[in-house]
Amino acid sequence: MKITFLGTGTSQGIPVIACECEVCSSVDFKNQRLRSSVLIEQDHTCIVVDTGPDFRQQMLINRVKKLDAVVFTHEHKDHVAGLDDIRSFNFKQKKDMPIYARPSVIDRLKEEFSYAFAEVKYPGVPTLEVHEIDNSPFPIGQVLIEPVEVMHYQLPVYGFKVGSFAYITDAKTISSAEKEKLKGLDVLVLNALQIKEHISHLTLSEALDIVEELQPKKAYFTHISHYLGLHQEVEQSLPDHVSLAYDGLTITC
Repeated sequence: MKITFLGTGTSQGIPVIACECEVCSSVDFKNQRLRSSVLIEQDHTCIVVDTGPDFRQQMLINRVKKLDAVVFTHEHKDHVAGLDDIRSFNFKQKKDMPIYARPSVIDRLKEEFSYAFAEVKYPGVPTLEVHEIDNSPFPIGQVLIEPVEVMHYQLPVYGFKVGSFAYITDAKTISSAEKEKLKGLDVLVLNALQIKEHISHLTLSEALDIVEELQPKKAYFTHISHYLGLHQEVEQSLPDHVSLAYDGLTITC
């Protein structure tokens, strides 16, 4: 299985215009982060987790020529706003794009992209094949996806486990039952927003505590704001089996 980090950043707390902090002004490409998303490739099946505002740019940068499905963690704009750009794959692959999400997320997508769900569609709009999911495993091609429910303050969010790899973003708490799904992993990806306490996201220390509890062979942190600090400095402070992910990082597991 091949995993590509399409984006490792977040809209949370980032001044988009004229920010001159050391992270935002850094020339190190590892400090330049698009919104969080990953591409999972296994058994000739290509799956993207979330279509944030940077989705089109991420597809072009990583030269993604084929996409079999999209799975959504939750409905916040920084994870769904790029759905319209699915239309390029509709045109190229000449079929509807399968999307997988819990019913509440599908409902929000129908509100925000109503033209894509209309009975009579305007020519050229995205065409979607909708699959509602719950907290039970489901297949996409030959790939079995197991949801992992976490809490983003009071909002339930799905992470996803594929084999010995799991991707968790926008978590603040994880129940004991869901943590059982995350034990014995080769690779755990977990959000780590910043140093200071946050109401709906794991901080760096909280993410490290979960890694210590679950003991994956390797852990990567994503959904990083500039408040976490410079990549190189934070990386040097982490245990050997924990790293900050960065845009374009590719791993196999």
